[in-house]
Amino acid sequence: MEKVVVVMPAWNEGENIKKMIGDLVDKEFPKIEAEMHLLVVDNYSKDKTAEIVKEASKTRKNVHIIEQGKNSGLGWAYITGFKYAMSTLHADAVMEMDADFQHPPRFVKPMVEAYLAGADYVIGSRYIKGGSVPKEWALFRKMVSYFGNLFIRIVLVKPGIHDLTTGFRLTRVKGVLEKIDLDNLMVPNLFAHKVDLLYQAIKNSKKVVEVPLEFATRTKEQSKFNSKETVATFKVAIILGIKDKQRFIKFGTVGFIGYLVNAILLKVLTVVGAPSFLAWSLPVEISIVSNFILNNIWTFKSEKISGFTNVVKKFLAFNGTSLGALVIQTIAGSIGDAVFGVGYRQILLPFIIVCLVLPYNYFMYNVVIWRTKKLPSLGKK
Repeated sequence: MEKVVVVMPAWNEGENIKKMIGDLVDKEFPKIEAEMHLLVVDNYSKDKTAEIVKEASKTRKNVHIIEQGKNSGLGWAYITGFKYAMSTLHADAVMEMDADFQHPPRFVKPMVEAYLAGADYVIGSRYIKGGSVPKEWALFRKMVSYFGNLFIRIVLVKPGIHDLTTGFRLTRVKGVLEKIDLDNLMVPNLFAHKVDLLYQAIKNSKKVVEVPLEFATRTKEQSKFNSKETVATFKVAIILGIKDKQRFIKFGTVGFIGYLVNAILLKVLTVVGAPSFLAWSLPVEISIVSNFILNNIWTFKSEKISGFTNVVKKFLAFNGTSLGALVIQTIAGSIGDAVFGVGYRQILLPFIIVCLVLPYNYFMYNVVIWRTKKLPSLGKK
């Protein structure tokens, strides 16, 4: 049976934690077809939070506590909990969940069910059908939440995911969480670390699923929402967005060089009167050689293919995937010759490269050749 550990940071949650244990552990966990555990990370509370959890753990083998020696912030509390869940509790998956009932316990079950159905990463989403934010929120906070989330979706180029700022998430350990350097997450003392964690988890996941979450108001105390958290979250998103696009910029530069090689040879072959098929196909093959060499030593330097045998094998595979680009350019170019005439080749070539060949190549290079990306599956409700 799969073991899922709910990691729950707590700071002065004495008025919430006892009810949370009753509602989550005693009422909701038995409904789930998995071995469920609650791990509370007490972030140096000054009330009786730790005492309440310790007392509960005496009668419940699936309730655990870590007591931190100082209030190191939300991120470090989660990091500590994740490490303990993986190394000591041997979790197959971990969940992030608040102790203040903003994440109602009844939504844990559908999250775990999505994981058991094959998801590597499950997001509790407020912005899909069935999800919501509290009606009690002020209009300003609703706007900041909605448009802030939209901004991050745009910056990280994740249009298929609707809630990138939720704190209610489940992550598979094997192949996903275990690959993340938890000690070096950005801004680990603030909520903003969750954007970095989400960004890396999505990159490692083959299947990402969103399930509806009806986000609730805190039952006790005040919200942790503030402008400092918002600014830090946007900053992390921008940095990650730029970092994520560095490779595409390099890829584009290499592609432009390949385009110049392609265009020059196309011009030469046109001048000498080469047949249409040869004029459109030979320049592609020469540019393929140029692209392979430059991408291997620069664009995908961290995944650089080395060793004569490996280089030859990958180059053959590269040519195989690039056959699609050759076919695309040859067919589109030949159609262009028939419709507009050979005199328009230099005008048509940029449109064929940018609109058809470039997207195809970027996909194939990342997924098939240097394997920097996995094919994600995004399930939505």
